[in-house]
Amino acid sequence: MAPRVLVSDKLSETAVQIFRDRGIAVDYLPELGKDKDALLAAIPAYDGLAIRSTTKVTPKLMAAATSLRVIGRAGIGVDNVDLPAATQRGIVVMNTPFGNAITTAEHAIAMMMALARQIPEANASTRAGKWEKNRFMGVELFNKTLGIVGCGNIGSIVADRALGLRMRVIAYDPFLSPERAIELGVEKVELDDIFRRSDFITLHTPLTEKTRNIIDARALGLCRKGVRIINCARGGLVAEDALHDALLSGHVAGAALDVFEVEPATTHKLFSLDTVVCTPHLGASTGEAQENVALQVAEQMSDYLLSGAVSNALNMPSISADEAPRLRPFIALAERLGSFAGQLTEEPVTGIILEYAGEVGEMNTRALTSAALAGILQPMLGSVNMVSAPVVARERGVKVDEVKQSQRGAYETYIRLTVKTASLERSVAGTVFSDGKARIIQIKGIDLEAEFGPHMLYITNEDRPGFIGALGTLLGNAGVNIATFNLGRKAQGDEAICLVSVDDMPPVAVLDAVNDLPHVRHVRPLAF
Repeated sequence: MAPRVLVSDKLSETAVQIFRDRGIAVDYLPELGKDKDALLAAIPAYDGLAIRSTTKVTPKLMAAATSLRVIGRAGIGVDNVDLPAATQRGIVVMNTPFGNAITTAEHAIAMMMALARQIPEANASTRAGKWEKNRFMGVELFNKTLGIVGCGNIGSIVADRALGLRMRVIAYDPFLSPERAIELGVEKVELDDIFRRSDFITLHTPLTEKTRNIIDARALGLCRKGVRIINCARGGLVAEDALHDALLSGHVAGAALDVFEVEPATTHKLFSLDTVVCTPHLGASTGEAQENVALQVAEQMSDYLLSGAVSNALNMPSISADEAPRLRPFIALAERLGSFAGQLTEEPVTGIILEYAGEVGEMNTRALTSAALAGILQPMLGSVNMVSAPVVARERGVKVDEVKQSQRGAYETYIRLTVKTASLERSVAGTVFSDGKARIIQIKGIDLEAEFGPHMLYITNEDRPGFIGALGTLLGNAGVNIATFNLGRKAQGDEAICLVSVDDMPPVAVLDAVNDLPHVRHVRPLAF
């Protein structure tokens, strides 16, 4: 029986025809995306679900989707899909991460121009029968400084277009290498330099815990008077209350916003300000972009349903069905080793070395390397997956090397990951035991053995008597229960590492207290 796909949001007829041409039964019912009860009743019959942003794929819906194998999102954002629930149920979630980059970049440029020349307000005034030529005094873009926060796929396109307008372009991106900056023709700077030097600031970074409110009251205070802010990336990157106050005071001359913290944004205090240009999340709204992502998702879903091939999956590696059982535990290991290093690395990454020893070196190490890269990049960039991670790393000039060798040392097979920045190298190694569980076996050349836990504390300390007791007492008094406790050291009295798995992550005050303990050099919370 042919696989069945439900298209529950608006998709181009050409994309729908791709399913039919590939021999897949497809039902085009875009009205279901707005009717959750009807969708819930219909979903059990389908192997695939193709969506845009209207359909909400909840755990309840997936529980009813007893035959569902793949969800395809025509676009990059998957905020409307419960990804952990999909993963738990074995449903592959695909997106189309690169189909709307040009469209979104062009919208940012358009918003910047509209803001510079007050076009929306001038249009409304003129259509109202006024002729207020002296009221709308704009500014040129020529020779102005554009600060780009996030110089990846979309940000680099914005930079190219801005350079064509003869703007000076500076960029902040932790993963932008000096070589890539030269190639793009931009000046790589620190984040505070963006605020201090820019006439216009445009955001092109995902929303993560590190980027939330990246432009807040402090940042706006650093900005030069008359700065203009453009956000066509994600709501939540700009602290909207702080922006409102800065606009009222005149410190910020204007803002152009395509995205908001709460969407749809049908009412907002920013809407009352003449200095604000607003659009309803139109970054990807061109015919070309919508067609590109629709065709791409139809092809990807068809490939998966007919042959098992996986492309642009957010929760599954691009590997064949034959490889999957053998690779799966090592993919989990590689991703966690990468996440371990990524959560501890705050400087731009310049190089990554992956050493595969023993049996793992004979496997599909490309998938393993992609998993490790995704783990490294996710703490900073958020929506990086195994498919996009190599592209993202390459765009940022990160040099990735694989080294394969025969088994060496106490473990028959292992993966060692080394991250390089301008000032340091950090390595972490792990293996998979016979029980299928991934374990850390070495950090910075110090041997220790530890399972990954959901909540962990990474502590570097001096090997001195009393440290373990002091740490255990502090955590116990704070109500923090220790699940596992693992230690390693270079030599007696030398540098030591402590990995503590806890039931719940301690609050910041407790982490500060740990950091203040005698002989503790550094403590960092880790989540896996």
